Amino acid sequence: MKGTNEQNGHDRDPRKTPARAALASWIGSVLEYYDFFIYGTAAALVFGQVFFPESDPATGTLLSFATYGVGYVARPIGAFFMGHIGDRYGRKRVLLLTVTLMGIATFLVGCLPTYDQIGIWAPVLLVALRLLQGFSASGEQSGANSLSLEHAPEHRRAFFTSFTLSGTQTGLIIATAVFLPIGSMPEEQLLSWGWRIPFWLSAVVVIVSVLIRRRIEDYFDAVISAPATPRSRELRARSISPMPPAPGGAEIS
Repeated sequence: MKGTNEQNGHDRDPRKTPARAALASWIGSVLEYYDFFIYGTAAALVFGQVFFPESDPATGTLLSFATYGVGYVARPIGAFFMGHIGDRYGRKRVLLLTVTLMGIATFLVGCLPTYDQIGIWAPVLLVALRLLQGFSASGEQSGANSLSLEHAPEHRRAFFTSFTLSGTQTGLIIATAVFLPIGSMPEEQLLSWGWRIPFWLSAVVVIVSVLIRRRIEDYFDAVISAPATPRSRELRARSISPMPPAPGGAEIS
């Protein structure tokens, strides 16, 4: 049985910054899923003509959507890999890695030469970058949720972790909105350079995301890397414990 004073002291630990961690998780998720979903819109609008021009329009569109689906193939592998890095080296490192990988892959999609310029290598490179996007996105959700959870006070964990999913949906909305003016461009401009603009815009958000996430202290980094002691095991157990203090100020153990 432990009093509420100790619990409140734990929640008021100055190393825990729940608002900043939630903001970092939110903006990172916005970027990750903006990048992930603009690919789907581009696949529907232009990729068939840009990367599969020798196929008939229907086949070209199907091939474009097939490359979109490739991103989901990489996600189970990426989730296993990124989860291991997060548990072993801390959430901050894995979240900096995911946002950087996604930003690089997305920006490079916007720089790809077309099929008419380099032939079959154009769709090959497109698939490779899509795999990198999927690999990155797989570590974002779990890592961002874990970061927010570990920084959040005991009684507001659900609130602060909700920012991650909110960022995901915001990224989807922004990705759709960005392509509204792009899709109305003349076809020649759209196919030559217009479709590249949404991919290049991700570079701005990457810079902002990295700057914000670098300022977050990985609260349990020291605990994860420290030798196993009764105190370090206690801190880790309390950080993931879903059980709030019982009524009357006692903590259930």
